[in-house]
Amino acid sequence: MAHTADLDPAALATAQALMTVAFDGEFSDDDWEHALGGMHALLWDGPDLIAHGAVGQRRLIIDGRPLRAGYVEAMAVHPDHQRKGHGGAIMAALERIVKGGYDLGALSASEEGQGLYEARGWQLWKGPSSVLAPGGVERTEDDDGSIYVLPVAVALDLSGEIVCDWRPGDVW
Repeated sequence: MAHTADLDPAALATAQALMTVAFDGEFSDDDWEHALGGMHALLWDGPDLIAHGAVGQRRLIIDGRPLRAGYVEAMAVHPDHQRKGHGGAIMAALERIVKGGYDLGALSASEEGQGLYEARGWQLWKGPSSVLAPGGVERTEDDDGSIYVLPVAVALDLSGEIVCDWRPGDVW
């Protein structure tokens, strides 16, 4: 575990390269930017980084209440090392941060990752999703069905609206 500020440029570049491999080239510079500024969990096998995940703070609005969310980003295991428990180890480290410092955890899951999160107790958000964009609240229908939450300090109605703060690239 390390904060972005405590990772050297080589470790950060290695983590970003892992994301590119794990997401088959579908990991943008904006996606990487979203992973910076918080805590990183890194799993090394000697000199090789085989798994990574990050958690940072975001504001989510649920039932009209702004909540501090520990938002999981850049969570991946190298394809050669998947299905060996490494993803669970990374998530355990990130969940410790979420449970110790936030009202809830949240993330946007790929189809491949949904089983891992569900097995760990993350709950699928069933209501509509939106973003608080510069012009006001805008629906994000394409993200419905991929947002997961981990309740920590608040009870959540999973069928209500969930609104995230604005950022460049994928808002969820």
